[in-house]
Amino acid sequence: MKFVRISRRAQLAAIGVASVALLGWGGMTLSMLAGSASVAQERAALAQQGRSVATAATKVEGYRKSVEDLAQDLEARQDFMDDLYKTHFGDQSDKAPGSDMAAPTKADKSDALTAKISLAPEAAPLVRLEARQRQFATLLTAAVERRADKAAAAIRSFGLNPDNLARTAARAQGGPFVPWKGDKGALTDELENLADAMSRMEFLERSLLTIPSGQPTAAPMLTSSYGYRRDPFNGHAAFHAGLDFPGRYGQPITAAADGKVSYVGQRQGYGNVVEVEHGNGIMTRYAHLSGFAAQVRQRVARGDTVGRMGSTGRSTGTHLHFEVRLNGQAVNPRPFLEARKDVLQIQQIATARFADVRDRS
Repeated sequence: MKFVRISRRAQLAAIGVASVALLGWGGMTLSMLAGSASVAQERAALAQQGRSVATAATKVEGYRKSVEDLAQDLEARQDFMDDLYKTHFGDQSDKAPGSDMAAPTKADKSDALTAKISLAPEAAPLVRLEARQRQFATLLTAAVERRADKAAAAIRSFGLNPDNLARTAARAQGGPFVPWKGDKGALTDELENLADAMSRMEFLERSLLTIPSGQPTAAPMLTSSYGYRRDPFNGHAAFHAGLDFPGRYGQPITAAADGKVSYVGQRQGYGNVVEVEHGNGIMTRYAHLSGFAAQVRQRVARGDTVGRMGSTGRSTGTHLHFEVRLNGQAVNPRPFLEARKDVLQIQQIATARFADVRDRS
């Protein structure tokens, strides 16, 4: 048998080569294991992202569905308001309001609506509803203004100036200061205009109700008119501040308008008197009474009995002396008691509206 002797140097070299090979294989194995773990992690991350996207998609779909449901509910309410408007104010479709009121008139508002649709297409139904509500507010404002103008014309028919009444009312205001906590930006120009129109109509119709137009007694004729006359006692020229209604003793005397009794008692020359304040500086006086049927601070409505006809004070016989005073000055009562039929109808409409409001409250 022959033996091959390998030098120490060769042995070391062989061991080195084997070691390097072994290390290389180990490194490759570790690298492959690390790559496999990284791939697994990436796959897990992608799977998680997929689940998140699916969840988000479900939420978006639910959001869109809720927006659609809300839009349908609001559309139904808007349809109801449109029908209600047509019932009370008539159909204005012949004026084609949608052509000039369906969208805001200002360019910046139109651009804002377009931007809303571009950023959130699912909000388009709500944006369209907003346009309908703006249209409805504008249409309702026009109807309210027409009704307010009728009330103003009715007030003028009594010889009164509605603007002067408004200024008087503006001077008589007060109350604690409570800062507005709402979002001022939430009110559009259309809603602000509607609020102003409603306030004006409210004031004018309430003012119309304070104007005495009901007959203070059932007596059909006058024995003495407002203005110049000969005094029945001495025959001298005199100023008569009211109207005289003859009648039977004890006949009911009724309030000519809604108001509050401000005086019950005697006044020189007038005898027994009841005075009723109606607001806006208007007061009615019922004189020469035989008895009272009202008390101070009592609220009375048009037609309520406030006294009984008599002949107290400076009087030649049983009758009612009836006065209307504006800011303390006597005015001719005849225009109030001879109101036109259309004016009385406007008063009746206003009376019914406020009575309905009181019933609901």
